[in-house]
Formats: sequence, structure tokens, C-alpha cells
Amino acid sequence: MKLEFHHINFVSENVDRLHDFYTHVLGLGDVPPENFPRPDETATRGYSGKIRFATDGTMQMHLAEKNLQVGFKHQAAINPVERGHIAFRTDDMAEFLRTLEAHSIPYSDYGTSFAKDWHQVFFHDPEGNIIEVHQSVA
Repeated sequence: MKLEFHHINFVSENVDRLHDFYTHVLGLGDVPPENFPRPDETATRGYSGKIRFATDGTMQMHLAEKNLQVGFKHQAAINPVERGHIAFRTDDMAEFLRTLEAHSIPYSDYGTSFAKDWHQVFFHDPEGNIIEVHQSVA
């Protein structure tokens, strides 16, 4: 199983202001939202909050609108757009989940609720920081 850094997610009540800071002040490049296809939000799944993207050419930043209800909506213990997270990509989600389970680490499996092309799970590190691991399903 391979694991690599993919992105860091910051949440904000003003996504455009945050995006402007990272792209215009710090000089990161913009990533068009069309590069991140999202499923439609329903009453029980998904998230339609504003998201903007920036990159240094290798790593990405996902800047998402804060929403304290996402975890409740998905009946999940972890809300990835409450305070942000760090994300890794894997090439074998099943093996990664076996690793979490072998270490008795609880996780919230959001499947493709947020991204059509990614299967995403979220869990906490020992200090309570939220970590995402996803696998491309496209």
C-alpha cells in the first residue's frame, strides 16, 4: 500500500478571502473547481459549501466553507469541514482500512459523498487532528 501527501484543507466562513490570500499574496496557483467534480447534495448526503483550490504545483490546498452540520447529516463522528484536515492519497483503500482496524482507530467513511472521483475516509491522530485518506475511483 502506497500513501502520499495530497492536500491540506482549511475551512473558513469567507472562502474567497482565504483563496485571495493564498493566490494573490503568497502567489500560489489557482486550481479551477471543474477539476474537482462533486456529487449533488441531498438531504442525507453530500456537501455543497463553497470550495476553492490553490497549489504550489505539487501540493494542493482545499479551501472549504465551514459547515458544522456535515457530520450530523452523514451520521458520522468526524466532520471534515468543521476545522480542516490534512489529506493523503492511497492506492489501496481496503488495505488502509485494515490497517486502521488493526490499530483500533475509528474512522468515518464518507465514500464518494464529497467527491465523485474519490473514496474518502476521515479519522483522528492521537492529538485529535483530522486526517483524510482517499483513493481515486475514477
